[in-house]
Amino acid sequence: LNSLKCQTEHKVQLQLAVCQFILFVILSDAVGWNTAKDAYNNFGSNRGKSAFFNDRGNANRGRFEHGGFGGGGGNSRWVEESRDDGDWSKPTPRNERLEHELFSGSNTGINFERYDDIPVEATGHNCPHHIESFQDLDLGEIIMGNIALSRYTRPTPVQKYAIPIIKSKRDLMACAQTGSGKTAAFLLPILSQIYTEGPGEALNAAKASGQENGKYGRRKQFPISLILAPTRELALQIYDEARKFSYRSKVRPCVVYGGADIGQQIRDLERGCHLLVATPGRLVDMMERGKIGLDYCNYLVLDEADRMLDMGFEPQIRRIVEQDTMPHKGIRHTMMFSATFPKEIQILARDFLEDYIFLAVGRVGSTSENITQKVVWVEESDKRSFLLDLLSATGKDSLTLVFVETKKGADALEDFLYREGYACTSIHGDRSQRDREEALSQFRSGKCPILVATAVAARGLDISNVKHVINFDLPSDIEEYVHRIGRTGRVGNLGLATSFFNDKNGNITKDLLDILGEAKQEIPSWLESLAYEHQHKSSTRGRSKRFAGGFGARDYRQTAAGGNAGGFAGRGRNQGGHGGARGFGGGGFGNFYTSDGYGGNYSHSQVDWWGN
Repeated sequence: LNSLKCQTEHKVQLQLAVCQFILFVILSDAVGWNTAKDAYNNFGSNRGKSAFFNDRGNANRGRFEHGGFGGGGGNSRWVEESRDDGDWSKPTPRNERLEHELFSGSNTGINFERYDDIPVEATGHNCPHHIESFQDLDLGEIIMGNIALSRYTRPTPVQKYAIPIIKSKRDLMACAQTGSGKTAAFLLPILSQIYTEGPGEALNAAKASGQENGKYGRRKQFPISLILAPTRELALQIYDEARKFSYRSKVRPCVVYGGADIGQQIRDLERGCHLLVATPGRLVDMMERGKIGLDYCNYLVLDEADRMLDMGFEPQIRRIVEQDTMPHKGIRHTMMFSATFPKEIQILARDFLEDYIFLAVGRVGSTSENITQKVVWVEESDKRSFLLDLLSATGKDSLTLVFVETKKGADALEDFLYREGYACTSIHGDRSQRDREEALSQFRSGKCPILVATAVAARGLDISNVKHVINFDLPSDIEEYVHRIGRTGRVGNLGLATSFFNDKNGNITKDLLDILGEAKQEIPSWLESLAYEHQHKSSTRGRSKRFAGGFGARDYRQTAAGGNAGGFAGRGRNQGGHGGARGFGGGGFGNFYTSDGYGGNYSHSQVDWWGN
């Protein structure tokens, strides 16, 4: 009897808890979104935690504590109706707490001045003239205020050329080195034009959708601008930048991506969405549910466009762009950005662009000279020992990003480093979205200064103070290598990239040699010998089909016409040999990072990489 009585009491308590939760959700319109949201976040907050959280400790939940997937902190508290009224070009009142949250980070490094030396080439007819400062264009009061809060003193090369092109409403294919400010290059002019032109018909369509569904009906949203990204982390990063530049405006940015609660994303969308950042799969889902309409989407951006069009996303992108209600090319304004744009991808991209301008900043597909690149021969069985030596020399407080090829390899290496006493975490495609965000948050904050990652972290992620990128496993193609090492040395900061090379990596030997030579890096003599051998061994096979036309070519329209696009004088390949190469060998592990045997001396540039 006592047992039955206890079970009954527990059932009643559980039913009461569920009823209270449902009541909070139903009354959310009456008592305010934040109350309901807090109830949602607190309900069962200790359930479903992975071993990752239990083992590594419960750190700041990051995004989950300040606004979830929606307006993010202060933005989520703004009443939607207040955004719809009045002149969109006039700034709204300040919010000091939100201002501090958005603009407290740093932006540029000590080598930012060297960006002025990067050659730039813009091809296409009637290309608008570039700018030298943000004041050269009328970007509006809101944008200029947010540029000042971001402490941007002057535009980077890609911004100097892309901003006036986009402001002139020309389609754009832009290829710029990693860490060169591409995100701001498209957000600034797009938001500036939205502030100037206002919401137009998109606002009336959203209101009409709400009226058709009744007072409590679900509203369909009609974003004015759509930004597509291949990974969830990159989508969140672009969204955070959009929050910065939409501060004190009536524009409400939203983000939708897979692996997260779709119900919460839908509720956030219903409160208004003018600029949408999305991954393709989740966006198609939202469109099929009738939550998003692209009828009035005047601005389309594909970030990391080469991967978007080559890695299985193409059918989804065609579904979004060509098979729905989005305005056709020539009517909408389309922009594509990446650090690599092979000729085949350029040809494919023509389906989405109309009379576009091709912008190349630096050698297309190359790397920044701010990154010191080292290549060392390491047998598979010695990799872990080499890695421990490197991490020991780096110091425990320096942020180090270690790339591996497989998800299983990432978990195994994280466990190994954890057992060796290193504070580390990992990120790959099989981890839940919550775990991935938590891992990035702990890495950014320095609580776990070592992040083991697969290719999911190779593109677009902007973590400003990454000191060292280690290619524990080299990728199978050179484009992936370029994007990986681009996680360090961003926006004028200095960076270091070390790659473990062995017999398994012969397929990228020649491309790796070219990249090192063009970035003026020291090249081990054994790598030159291997490249020569590999070239003769595989001369009949040629390169892979995808890149048979040559890696990272300039605007293929120019090369197809047989003309020289120009603009890169003095930046060609070193035909006279690389010189200064040092052989690998001898010495063991103890002094490999300071000896010529490593393929170059880390101290040759007078930079104390290890912070000692």
